Amino acid sequence: MKKHVKRLLLFFIAVPAIVAIILLLPHKNHLIINIFSIVFSGLGAGELANILKEREHGISKTQATILGVLGPFAATLSVSFNFSQELIPLAYFLSACFVMTTWIFTGGKKITFICDRVICGFSIILYPGFFMIWLIRIGGLPMSSYIIIVFLLVVFGSDAWAWVTGMLFGKGNRGIIAVSPQKSIAGFIGSYMAAIFFAVTPVFLLPGAFTSPHLPSPLAGVLLGIFTGSAAILGDLAESALKRSSNIKDSGSIIPGRGGVLDSIDSIAIAAPVFYYLYVLFFI
Repeated sequence: MKKHVKRLLLFFIAVPAIVAIILLLPHKNHLIINIFSIVFSGLGAGELANILKEREHGISKTQATILGVLGPFAATLSVSFNFSQELIPLAYFLSACFVMTTWIFTGGKKITFICDRVICGFSIILYPGFFMIWLIRIGGLPMSSYIIIVFLLVVFGSDAWAWVTGMLFGKGNRGIIAVSPQKSIAGFIGSYMAAIFFAVTPVFLLPGAFTSPHLPSPLAGVLLGIFTGSAAILGDLAESALKRSSNIKDSGSIIPGRGGVLDSIDSIAIAAPVFYYLYVLFFI
């Protein structure tokens, strides 16, 4: 089966399934979604460790997975079980201490690899787990089920429409970005159109969650779509840059049609904090 067919099948199966989970299982501020965020953060961190090890002496996949889940796990305890929010900085303090002190007693030639491992460790602490915390925090907002769905529609919709418009109209305008030469101007235009559409539509369909006390609500929706769409694009390009630097096509092979976990959450990870803060700024 061709990759684009697998990708379409995944989109039409996964998106309705995720929406159903969000609507039917919102318990404890979307504990199920939070667990998915923890698992995907760990898997994504493991894939990032493999990418970084292609270029430098990094850390093990097991260590990366643990570092990747600590922050989202602490955020889930805070959002879903009302633990103190101080757990989150504590988790990152412990992670940083682990990265800084693990190789103190390393001897011989391995001493020359310590800088590489520390840099790799701090990168994995931050990405993707730190960014995924804001997806968990969205689950703590009022009417969070609808807000999470809108966020995912903005990200997935802009990605899907970028792919469609790029396939249809991007033949002569590709290669504008070296780290992802298949991206096209037509694809970027399609991505922004979809992001704005999915961010503005809730203003009219879900006024309880998307009425702005500060700006005209349609304008707030447009701004939310533009900036969240931009973050999603940058997240995709940032991961492409990492892979191209390490001569890797996909971060993994666990998800049919998409590649690895990191290939699937790269846009979500960067877009979640942007969406969260803009939603709070515009609509609360």
